[in-house]
Amino acid sequence: MATGFEGKKMVVLGGTSGIGFQTATDVVAAGGSAVIIGRPGQKLDDAVASLSRSGSVWPISADLTDWDQVLEAQKELAQSHSDATLLVNSAGLVRLKPFLDHEVTDYDSYHDLNRATFFLTQTVVKGMVAGGKGGAIVNVGAMWAYQALAATPSSAFSMAKAGLHALTHNLAIELAHEGIRVNAVAPAVTNTPHFDWIPVEQREAVLQQMAGLHPLGRVGTPQDVAAAITFLLSRASSWTTGAIFNIDGGVMAGRN
Repeated sequence: MATGFEGKKMVVLGGTSGIGFQTATDVVAAGGSAVIIGRPGQKLDDAVASLSRSGSVWPISADLTDWDQVLEAQKELAQSHSDATLLVNSAGLVRLKPFLDHEVTDYDSYHDLNRATFFLTQTVVKGMVAGGKGGAIVNVGAMWAYQALAATPSSAFSMAKAGLHALTHNLAIELAHEGIRVNAVAPAVTNTPHFDWIPVEQREAVLQQMAGLHPLGRVGTPQDVAAAITFLLSRASSWTTGAIFNIDGGVMAGRN
């Protein structure tokens, strides 16, 4: 269980489900508080209601592919949450399709999401610097940033996540003198709502088939990845920055 988050405020991009929601659950249960940024709607309301049973939680409603909504989220972060010292960038989307089938709208959706992540991170970091207490950032990258799988054609997704890995390295160097650590996790196939595009009646079979790619014999869970994220956010990793942790069931070591 996560520990050492008493009095810490965390901002989570994409905190309404999956890895982001699990990380927020762990941090709030360990005495921290959370600002959840997610698309407007019932999903955001439900996430905040659930998390609020354990501690303080604030919602920011924003579609991160809509620049006007990102600007509003920036304002709210700057005005009300400049005391946050933890940030998790877990917002993402997955549209698996062959390279030759991609359209401009597919590409732009990834570009827009990375742009939102970049500038919302900038807003949070400005608060960290002004506060003078340092901070910790964890980006949720992906195994696909390193390696392509024929079973999951994902050129635009891979390109976007590779950019997030590069951002991790650059910010780790630029922000080290401010006492701000920046790391990332790179999950392989993880059972999150990103796979909701698979028809319900087929999902279990597809995930079971993907499990065979992983040397450890199963796909990941949000809990698997969140455990690594909370470690990277905590004082236990105080001498770690610029790292990308492969939380992937062994895929980067070699595939079955």
